[in-house]
Amino acid sequence: MKSLHRKYSGHKLSVVILATILILSMQMSYAGDPNTFNRLLKKKAEINLPQSRDGIHDPEAEGTNALQPPKEAFANLVKSKAGNYVDWVKSLREGKIHPRYDRLDPKAKPIIMDLNIVREVKGSMPDVVYPHAQHTEWLDCSNCHPAIFIPQKGANQISMASILLGQKCGVCHGKVAFPITAKTCRICHSKPKSRKVKNKK
Repeated sequence: MKSLHRKYSGHKLSVVILATILILSMQMSYAGDPNTFNRLLKKKAEINLPQSRDGIHDPEAEGTNALQPPKEAFANLVKSKAGNYVDWVKSLREGKIHPRYDRLDPKAKPIIMDLNIVREVKGSMPDVVYPHAQHTEWLDCSNCHPAIFIPQKGANQISMASILLGQKCGVCHGKVAFPITAKTCRICHSKPKSRKVKNKK
């Protein structure tokens, strides 16, 4: 009986030691990255890679490494939660960047059009507000009209499908402007639908 008791006591001790080792190893992995212990979770994608690793520039070209790395270039700009994680509109308005509005004339100023266009959408999503001001701070009217958008009420059929296929807003968004993702829906869908009050008889 005593030998049986000793055997099971030794077994309990082994289990306790193993459990302690497991807990300590998990704590160590949490200290570095809370997801390192889970093989099924994808690693977080690295953002704003240097040009030699971005898959766009030729890493063998001499001029590639002469370009300023994005992380360095974006370091002092206003942050956002999507795309290249830069809020370009706020960065412009806070004077952190000074884009040239004319290729030949460095003193040229933009013609800013302060006009919001509201597009009603079906379903429960808030309506879309298109702000001309944020766009005309960067672009000339001819960048969009009439090739992409006909400047006439009701003349443009816009859908999320067409945008995701790179048409209409998708000509820029997802390429040189913030992408269309779950994180960015409310940037455009920003006007709550008006509640229709039923008349009581």
